[in-house]
Amino acid sequence: QVHLVESGGGSVQAGGSLKLSCEVSGITFRINNFGWYREAPGKQREFVADIGPFGAPKYAESVKGRFTASRDNANNTAYLQMDNLMIEDTAVYYCDAYDYGTYNYWGQGTQVTVSS
Repeated sequence: QVHLVESGGGSVQAGGSLKLSCEVSGITFRINNFGWYREAPGKQREFVADIGPFGAPKYAESVKGRFTASRDNANNTAYLQMDNLMIEDTAVYYCDAYDYGTYNYWGQGTQVTVSS
């Protein structure tokens, strides 16, 4: 059975940093793509970042220059380093492990709260 677990969320003050992790277990193949999304109260889930099998991350404009996506292929784990956090970054952050048309696994989400 596939399990995808996000961790690393928490509460920080504006300007602080957090590093999220997304670990996939229960599979024998390497995850092709990792996506990061977030959902703030009263808002739709939105794209944050994406990283393919060979790196080359893509970012939403709102986080570009502040967030860094990376991955550890040997352990099927993705990371999202979040620096210079702002109040508007407050949301539940979700990891998506996918390959187009083949599989799509979501985690349970991890809460990130940024205060002034």
